[in-house]
Amino acid sequence: MTTTSPDQRPDEATLEILRSAFAPEWREPALGDDAVSVWESENRIVLPEPYRSLVAEIANGSSLGPPEDGGLLPLGWLPPDWPDQGDRDPAALFPLQDTWAWEGEPLAEDHHERVAAVYNHGSVVLGTDDGLAYWVLVVTGPERGKVWLVTDVGAYPYPMPKALGFLAWVQRWHAGDGWWD
Repeated sequence: MTTTSPDQRPDEATLEILRSAFAPEWREPALGDDAVSVWESENRIVLPEPYRSLVAEIANGSSLGPPEDGGLLPLGWLPPDWPDQGDRDPAALFPLQDTWAWEGEPLAEDHHERVAAVYNHGSVVLGTDDGLAYWVLVVTGPERGKVWLVTDVGAYPYPMPKALGFLAWVQRWHAGDGWWD
Protein backbone atom coordinates (compact mmCIF):
# COMPACT_ATOMS: atom_id res chain seq x y z
CA MET A 1 0.00 0.00 0.00
CA THR A 2 1.40 3.38 -1.01
CA THR A 3 1.67 5.91 1.79
CA THR A 4 1.84 9.67 1.66
CA SER A 5 2.49 12.53 4.02
CA PRO A 6 -0.41 14.96 4.49
CA ASP A 7 2.04 17.79 3.77
CA GLN A 8 3.89 16.40 0.74
CA ARG A 9 2.65 16.37 -2.84
CA PRO A 10 1.88 12.77 -3.79
CA ASP A 11 4.03 10.93 -6.29
CA GLU A 12 2.70 9.80 -9.66
CA ALA A 13 1.99 6.26 -8.37
CA THR A 14 -0.32 7.67 -5.69
CA LEU A 15 -2.10 9.90 -8.20
CA GLU A 16 -2.58 6.89 -10.47
CA ILE A 17 -4.17 4.94 -7.60
CA LEU A 18 -6.64 7.80 -7.12
CA ARG A 19 -7.34 8.05 -10.87
CA SER A 20 -8.07 4.33 -11.05
CA ALA A 21 -10.34 4.42 -7.98
CA PHE A 22 -12.60 7.11 -9.46
CA ALA A 23 -13.85 6.20 -12.93
CA PRO A 24 -13.82 9.25 -15.25
CA GLU A 25 -17.53 8.94 -16.09
CA TRP A 26 -18.44 9.37 -12.39
CA ARG A 27 -16.05 12.21 -11.55
CA GLU A 28 -17.04 15.79 -10.98
CA PRO A 29 -14.63 18.18 -12.73
CA ALA A 30 -11.44 18.92 -10.81
CA LEU A 31 -11.27 22.43 -9.37
CA GLY A 32 -7.75 23.29 -10.44
CA ASP A 33 -4.98 24.48 -8.17
CA ASP A 34 -6.05 28.13 -8.20
CA ALA A 35 -9.62 27.38 -7.06
CA VAL A 36 -8.37 25.04 -4.33
CA SER A 37 -5.94 27.73 -3.16
CA VAL A 38 -8.80 30.25 -2.99
CA TRP A 39 -10.93 27.79 -0.95
CA GLU A 40 -7.98 27.16 1.39
CA SER A 41 -7.38 30.89 1.82
CA GLU A 42 -11.05 31.57 2.56
CA ASN A 43 -11.08 28.75 5.13
CA ARG A 44 -7.61 29.47 6.57
CA ILE A 45 -6.24 25.94 6.06
CA VAL A 46 -4.16 23.89 3.66
CA LEU A 47 -5.84 20.65 2.67
CA PRO A 48 -3.90 17.48 3.41
CA GLU A 49 -2.43 15.46 0.57
CA PRO A 50 -3.34 13.45 -1.41
CA TYR A 51 -6.91 14.76 -0.99
CA ARG A 52 -5.77 18.22 -2.10
CA SER A 53 -4.30 16.88 -5.34
CA LEU A 54 -7.41 14.77 -5.96
CA VAL A 55 -9.80 17.74 -5.86
CA ALA A 56 -7.37 20.04 -7.70
CA GLU A 57 -6.31 17.66 -10.49
CA ILE A 58 -8.51 14.55 -10.74
CA ALA A 59 -12.04 14.96 -9.37
CA ASN A 60 -13.88 17.31 -7.07
CA GLY A 61 -16.13 14.53 -5.85
CA SER A 62 -17.59 11.45 -7.47
CA SER A 63 -21.12 10.09 -7.43
CA LEU A 64 -19.63 6.59 -7.43
CA GLY A 65 -17.03 6.21 -4.76
CA PRO A 66 -16.47 6.12 -1.09
CA PRO A 67 -18.69 6.22 0.76
CA GLU A 68 -21.14 4.08 -1.19
CA ASP A 69 -24.14 6.11 0.02
CA GLY A 70 -23.93 9.04 -2.40
CA GLY A 71 -20.23 8.95 -3.22
CA LEU A 72 -17.49 11.41 -2.44
CA LEU A 73 -18.82 14.94 -1.88
CA PRO A 74 -17.27 17.94 -3.63
CA LEU A 75 -14.97 20.08 -1.50
CA GLY A 76 -16.87 22.07 1.12
CA TRP A 77 -20.25 20.42 0.51
CA LEU A 78 -22.39 18.90 3.23
CA PRO A 79 -24.83 16.01 2.84
CA PRO A 80 -28.51 17.08 2.78
CA ASP A 81 -29.10 15.36 6.14
CA TRP A 82 -26.07 16.94 7.88
CA PRO A 83 -27.12 17.74 11.45
CA ASP A 84 -27.22 21.44 12.21
CA GLN A 85 -24.53 21.84 14.82
CA GLY A 86 -23.75 25.49 14.15
CA ASP A 87 -21.18 27.07 11.85
CA ARG A 88 -18.41 24.94 10.38
CA ASP A 89 -14.84 26.12 10.89
CA PRO A 90 -12.34 23.88 9.11
CA ALA A 91 -9.44 25.93 10.53
CA ALA A 92 -10.39 25.29 14.17
CA LEU A 93 -8.55 22.45 15.88
CA PHE A 94 -10.17 19.03 15.42
CA PRO A 95 -11.00 18.20 19.05
CA LEU A 96 -10.29 14.45 19.18
CA GLN A 97 -7.37 12.06 19.06
CA ASP A 98 -9.23 9.01 20.38
CA THR A 99 -12.70 7.52 20.08
CA TRP A 100 -15.45 9.38 21.89
CA ALA A 101 -18.75 7.53 22.30
CA TRP A 102 -21.02 10.19 23.72
CA GLU A 103 -24.27 8.21 23.67
CA GLY A 104 -25.11 7.09 27.18
CA GLU A 105 -22.43 9.12 28.89
CA PRO A 106 -23.52 11.52 31.62
CA LEU A 107 -24.16 14.93 30.10
CA ALA A 108 -21.49 17.39 31.12
CA GLU A 109 -22.32 21.07 31.14
CA ASP A 110 -20.41 21.57 27.87
CA HIS A 111 -21.62 18.35 26.18
CA HIS A 112 -23.49 20.02 23.30
CA GLU A 113 -20.59 22.40 22.59
CA ARG A 114 -18.14 19.48 22.53
CA VAL A 115 -20.35 17.46 20.14
CA ALA A 116 -20.76 20.52 17.89
CA ALA A 117 -16.97 20.94 17.81
CA VAL A 118 -16.54 17.35 16.60
CA TYR A 119 -19.01 17.97 13.77
CA ASN A 120 -17.71 21.40 12.82
CA HIS A 121 -14.05 21.90 13.69
CA GLY A 122 -11.00 20.89 11.74
CA SER A 123 -12.45 18.70 9.00
CA VAL A 124 -13.98 18.51 5.56
CA VAL A 125 -16.93 16.19 5.04
CA LEU A 126 -16.23 13.38 2.58
CA GLY A 127 -19.73 11.90 2.55
CA THR A 128 -22.38 10.03 4.47
CA ASP A 129 -22.95 6.43 5.35
CA ASP A 130 -26.69 5.86 5.89
CA GLY A 131 -27.52 9.43 6.92
CA LEU A 132 -26.54 8.96 10.57
CA ALA A 133 -22.82 8.57 10.01
CA TYR A 134 -20.49 10.95 8.22
CA TRP A 135 -16.98 10.39 6.93
CA VAL A 136 -14.72 13.37 7.60
CA LEU A 137 -11.13 14.10 6.66
CA VAL A 138 -9.34 15.85 9.50
CA VAL A 139 -7.47 18.93 8.28
CA THR A 140 -6.01 20.30 11.54
CA GLY A 141 -4.18 19.01 14.59
CA PRO A 142 -2.55 15.67 15.37
CA GLU A 143 -5.10 13.70 13.31
CA ARG A 144 -4.52 15.82 10.17
CA GLY A 145 -4.87 13.72 7.02
CA LYS A 146 -6.81 10.94 8.79
CA VAL A 147 -10.36 9.77 8.14
CA TRP A 148 -12.89 9.65 10.99
CA LEU A 149 -16.49 8.52 11.21
CA VAL A 150 -18.76 10.96 13.08
CA THR A 151 -22.13 9.49 14.04
CA ASP A 152 -25.16 10.33 16.10
CA VAL A 153 -23.64 8.31 18.98
CA GLY A 154 -19.96 9.25 18.83
CA ALA A 155 -16.86 9.78 16.72
CA TYR A 156 -14.32 7.13 15.78
CA PRO A 157 -11.00 6.99 13.96
CA TYR A 158 -11.43 4.67 10.99
CA PRO A 159 -10.71 1.86 11.50
CA MET A 160 -10.36 1.79 15.25
CA PRO A 161 -8.14 2.20 17.15
CA LYS A 162 -6.04 4.34 14.74
CA ALA A 163 -7.33 6.18 11.70
CA LEU A 164 -6.25 5.55 8.13
CA GLY A 165 -5.09 8.32 5.87
CA PHE A 166 -7.24 9.39 2.91
CA LEU A 167 -5.37 7.25 0.37
CA ALA A 168 -5.68 4.07 2.44
CA TRP A 169 -9.39 4.82 3.02
CA VAL A 170 -9.94 5.11 -0.75
CA GLN A 171 -7.91 1.95 -1.40
CA ARG A 172 -9.94 0.00 1.15
CA TRP A 173 -13.19 1.10 -0.49
CA HIS A 174 -11.87 0.43 -4.00
CA ALA A 175 -10.74 -3.09 -3.04
CA GLY A 176 -14.36 -3.87 -2.09
CA ASP A 177 -13.42 -5.36 1.27
CA GLY A 178 -16.23 -3.59 3.11
CA TRP A 179 -15.79 -0.92 5.72
CA TRP A 180 -15.84 -3.14 8.78
CA ASP A 181 -14.29 -6.41 7.57
